Amino acid sequence: MIQARPKRTRQRAAAKAVRRGLSDTAILEAEVACGHRFKDKALLVTALTHPSAVSAAESLQHANQRLEFLGDRVLNLLIAERLIERRKNETEGDLAPRLNRLVKKGACAEAFRHLGLGAFLLLSDSEVASGGRERESTLGDACEAVIAAIYLDGGLGAARKFVEKAWAPQFTGGPAEMKDPKTLLQEWAQGQGHPLPEYVVIGRSGPDHAPEYEVEVRIAQNGTAAASGPSKRDAERLAAARMLEQLKGTT
Repeated sequence: MIQARPKRTRQRAAAKAVRRGLSDTAILEAEVACGHRFKDKALLVTALTHPSAVSAAESLQHANQRLEFLGDRVLNLLIAERLIERRKNETEGDLAPRLNRLVKKGACAEAFRHLGLGAFLLLSDSEVASGGRERESTLGDACEAVIAAIYLDGGLGAARKFVEKAWAPQFTGGPAEMKDPKTLLQEWAQGQGHPLPEYVVIGRSGPDHAPEYEVEVRIAQNGTAAASGPSKRDAERLAAARMLEQLKGTT
């Protein structure tokens, strides 16, 4: 008769199985990026697991959708708490739009990119091929899931530290109501009667887990501007900002 493995051995095997494609080194690097050392590593792995990476039968327990649901609520609380503490002279009518802008999916995706967590996302091959690693909704959902994982593992204080770190550029980068450079450039072009700005990828370098894209923005009769970033979206925004600066010098 084959002797059953000791309970501790079975637990270690189960812990390894739940990591679903993230090595010990990758988990450690993701923890460093988050600024939180997990007692339960499986929580972090689940938060970084897109539904496409698991079967339908496994999705409920091993994909990040349930964590995303919780993380959205935790994030709203933490941002509301921060606004109440930092903006003591503003009314509810002033605070509400600030809250909405800082908790929207784009803000979550920006925070996720800021920490470089996209490299650790577990996605299916088809999802990667369709641009899932740069998709705003995917990154935003994963960010909310990570917030929930940290909250469950370390409490509200740990989640608060993560949000302060991940949202730091958005907290210090000027008013939350500032429009995206791409939006501003599009509005300028439409106001001048020009076609919409065209964004073209003119270069890509670096390894797959840390790519660098170079994007050029073009507007008829107004030249071009180029910039680089860790994703196409970031490079487009930087190129748009550079073009806006150029246009200021010509007016």
